[in-house]
Amino acid sequence: MLDGRVLRSRSIDGLDQEVYALLTAYQALIRAGDDALTGRPEVPMERISFTVLLAAATDTVTAGHGIFPGTLIDLVGTIGHAALGDLLPAHRRQRVKARTRKNPTSKYGPNTGQHPQKAQNYTVHTTVAFFTHGLNSRSRR
Repeated sequence: MLDGRVLRSRSIDGLDQEVYALLTAYQALIRAGDDALTGRPEVPMERISFTVLLAAATDTVTAGHGIFPGTLIDLVGTIGHAALGDLLPAHRRQRVKARTRKNPTSKYGPNTGQHPQKAQNYTVHTTVAFFTHGLNSRSRR
C-alpha cells in the first residue's frame, strides 16, 4: 500500500496514527471486496485482487467520481464493480520450479574466476586544501 514509501512521522504518536490509518484503509478495502461478492456467492473471496481494489479506491478518490451514490444505493459500489470486472483466475497456476537465488547458467560465465577470491588491501592518498578566504564567485553572464 505504501508503494515503496516510508512512514513520515517523527514521533511515536504519529507512527501509531499512520499505522492505524494503513490498517483501517486495508480493512475498508477488504470489506469493499467482500461486499462486492454479496450478490455472487459462487465466487470465492480469493479471486478478488487487492491490487485492483487499491487502484480502484485510488482512482475514485483522486478523480472524485463515484464517491456519492446516485439514487440507487448498493453495497457493490465503484470499487466493487472494478474488482468484479477484473477477477483473478479460478485456478492459479502452480509453481513449477522452486525459486533460486543465483542462476548457474549465467550469461556472465566467461568472467568466472576473474575476480579476486580474497579481500584486497588498498592504500588511498588524499590531499585536503582549506581556503582561508573561500572561493571566488564565478561571473554571471
